[in-house]
Amino acid sequence: MRGAALLAAALLAAVVVVAPARAAQADTAASAVASDGPAPVLVSAPEWRRMREQGEGYPLFAGEQARVARSVHAAMAEGVVVPQPKDPGGGYTHEQHKRNYLVIQGAGILYRLTGDRAYADFARDLLLAYARLYPALGPHPAGRGQIPGRLFWQTLNDSVWLVHAVQGYDAIRETLDPQDRRTIDEQLFRRMAHFLSDETPENFNRIHNHATWAVAGVGMTGYVLRDREMVEKALLGLSRDGEAGFLAQIDELFSPDGYYEEGPYYQRYALAPFVIFANAIARNEPRRQIFAHKDGVLLKAVDALIQSSYAGYFFPINDAMLDKGLDTEELVAAIAIAYARSGDDRLLSIAQRQGRTVLTPEGLGVAEALAAGRAEPYRFGSLMLRDGADGNGGGLAILREGGEDGQALVMKNTSQGMGHGHFDRLNWLFYDNGQRVVTDYGAARFLNVEAKSGGTYLPENSSWAKQTIAHNTLVVDERSHFDGDWKRGEAHAPTPLLFDVADGVQIASARMTGAYDGVGITRTLALLAHPDLRFPVAVDLLRVDGTAPARYDLPLHFNGHVMTVGFEANRNVEGRPVLGEANGYQHLWVDADSEASDRTRALTWLLDGRFYTFRFGASAPTRALLVESGANDPEFNLRREPALLQRMDGRADAAFFSVLEPHGAYDGTAETVRGADSRVRDVVHVRGEDADVIVLTLASGATLALAVADDADAGRAHRVAANGRTYAWTGAYARFGAQAGADGSNRPRTEDMP
Repeated sequence: MRGAALLAAALLAAVVVVAPARAAQADTAASAVASDGPAPVLVSAPEWRRMREQGEGYPLFAGEQARVARSVHAAMAEGVVVPQPKDPGGGYTHEQHKRNYLVIQGAGILYRLTGDRAYADFARDLLLAYARLYPALGPHPAGRGQIPGRLFWQTLNDSVWLVHAVQGYDAIRETLDPQDRRTIDEQLFRRMAHFLSDETPENFNRIHNHATWAVAGVGMTGYVLRDREMVEKALLGLSRDGEAGFLAQIDELFSPDGYYEEGPYYQRYALAPFVIFANAIARNEPRRQIFAHKDGVLLKAVDALIQSSYAGYFFPINDAMLDKGLDTEELVAAIAIAYARSGDDRLLSIAQRQGRTVLTPEGLGVAEALAAGRAEPYRFGSLMLRDGADGNGGGLAILREGGEDGQALVMKNTSQGMGHGHFDRLNWLFYDNGQRVVTDYGAARFLNVEAKSGGTYLPENSSWAKQTIAHNTLVVDERSHFDGDWKRGEAHAPTPLLFDVADGVQIASARMTGAYDGVGITRTLALLAHPDLRFPVAVDLLRVDGTAPARYDLPLHFNGHVMTVGFEANRNVEGRPVLGEANGYQHLWVDADSEASDRTRALTWLLDGRFYTFRFGASAPTRALLVESGANDPEFNLRREPALLQRMDGRADAAFFSVLEPHGAYDGTAETVRGADSRVRDVVHVRGEDADVIVLTLASGATLALAVADDADAGRAHRVAANGRTYAWTGAYARFGAQAGADGSNRPRTEDMP
C-alpha cells in the first residue's frame, strides 16, 4: 500500500506543473506526434497552441485550468476505475461513469494545454478499458421507463457520456499508436455511435432533448472518426431525409424567439449539445452557416434562456428543479460560444457572474475580454417569448420593473412542453426583492439522490406536481386540464391577446380553450405603478365562459409566513381534512375554510423582510380555503407549501380578480417594522358590456384603475360605469390614475370622463 501511495504521489508531482521551457519542448513533441496520426478536428492544433501560450495570462482561464487539473489529478491517483454498469441515477456505477467522461475530456484538454504525456496516457488507458467493456454490454440492468442505455440506466446518459468523451479523445487521438487508436475507434466510439443511432431509432429520430444529445454525440464522433455517413445521419436523421436529426430539432424545438418547447429548465439542459455540436459543425463545415440557421435561433436561444431567469435561477416551468440557474455547467459553455459568435459584451457579465469559463478557444476569448474590462451589464427586460416552431404556440410573457432583483411577473401561456409539460395553462409566477413570492412547485424529484426512487421522478410528480391544482390557474370540477393527458394537451395552446409595456403599466393577456370541454378561460395580468405606492402591484383578472354550471377553483401558491388572515374562517386545529381524492387534491390538507362571500378579502404574509397583501374577489360568492401540500405522502416526498384557494360553485360564467401588493419592511436585526399596513384600502371589479374595470382605492384617497376590453382591437372604443365614474377609452386596455412618470399624466389614448 505504501508503494502505491508513493507512486501516486510521484505521478501527481509529475503532472501538476509544467515549466515554460518544458511546455515548449512538449509543444515540439506534440507537433512531431501530429505527423503520425490524425490531427484534432473539434479544436485545431493552432488553437490549442494559442491557449497553451496565452491561457495562463488570464485569471478566469487559468482558474478553470486549475479546477480541471485538480479533478483529473484525483482520478489519476485513484487509477483506472471502469465498473460493470449496475446502478440507476445517483448510484456508485452511475456516478463513476459520469466522473470518467469528465476525466477523459479534462485529461485530453490538459495534455494539449501542458504537453504532458501523462494526461494523454491516462485518457488512453481509460478509453481502452471502456473499449474492452463496451462490446459485451447489453441493456442496463436498472433501465426502467426509458430506453435503457449500456453504461447508464437510460440512453440519454450514454449520449452525454459520448459528447464529453469524444472531445477528450479528439485531443489525444493523434498520440496513440495505430493499434490502440483502431481499438478505441472501432470497439468503443463506433459501437457506441451505432447503438445510439441505428440500434435505438425510436430515440435518435425523436424531436426531443434526449435525441439532441444523441445526434450531437454521434455527429461529433463522425467528425473525429472522419465518417461522413455518421455525420449525415446526425444532421438529417437515419433516413437522411431531414425529417429528423439535428437540423430538424433546431427547426421544431425552438420558436423564432429562441424559446425551447419544454421550458427554461430543459432549455438549459438541451442548449449544451445544440451549441457544442453547432460549434463542431461550424469548424468542420463552415459552408453550412449553422449559426445562421433559422435566422440565428441558436444564439437567440442563449439570450432567451438568460431572460427566463430571476435572481440567477430559471423560472421553474414544467418538470423543473428549483436550484438550476445561470451558473449551470451547460450555460457556461453556451455563453462562451455565443460570445465568440456574437461579440455581445453583455454576455460577459453573465460569465463574470458564473466565475467560470470553458477550456476552449471560445473560453479563452471570454477570459481575454473580461480581463480587458469589456463586460457590460446584462439588461433583464420585459418581453414576450413566442412558443412553437413557427411562433404560433402561445408564449411566455415576462413583465419586469425595478431592475434585476425588482418585480418580475411571469405569465405561462406556452404550449404543453411534451411529456415534461404540466397542466397549467395561463399559470403565473411573481418575484420580488430577490425572492419567489407566487410560486410553482416544479418537479417532484430529488435528482440523482438514490434514496428517493433512485434519483428519478417520484410518483408525486404525476399525482401532484403536474396536476392543475398545484399551479396558479383555474381548475374546473376538480379535474386537471386535458384530464391530465399530455398528448391531448399538445394539440392546444393558449392564444396570446395582448402584450404591452408603457409608463406605469405593463400588461399581458391570453385565452385558453380546449383545456375543458365547453369552457373558455381568458386571463389578464398587469404590473401597475403609482406615486402613492412604493412598489408596483400585480393585478389579475380571470374570466370564465362556460356552457354549464361547474365548480371553479383558483389557487394561489405563495411563499412566506402568514401575518394576517383578513377573513372569517373555520380553523382546523385538532385535525386537518384532505381537500379531495384525486388529481392532486388528495395531497392538500385544509387548514382553514371560510363560508361563501361576495366581499373582497385579503391575506398578508411576510417574506425576507417584505410584506405582501393579496386582495381577492369574484363575480359571485366564493369560499376561501387555506391549504398546504403534503397529505397522503407516507414517504415524505413532497415539500410542505401553503396555498390560498378560491372556490366558486354552480356558475357557468364567472370572473375572479385580485391585487398583490408588496409593501413595508421588517428588520429582525434592528427589530424595526415599517409599512406593515397595506396601502391599498379596497379593490372593486365592475363588468361592462364588453370590458372589465378593476378599481383600487389607495390609503391616500387616490384611485388607480385598470380597464380591459374583451377584444384587442386597437381602434375600438369602450365605456364602463363604476363607482359613480365612467371610464372611457379606445383600444385593448387603459390605465387610469396618476402616472409613475415625471409628468404625472395619463396615457395619451386614455380618456377619463366624469
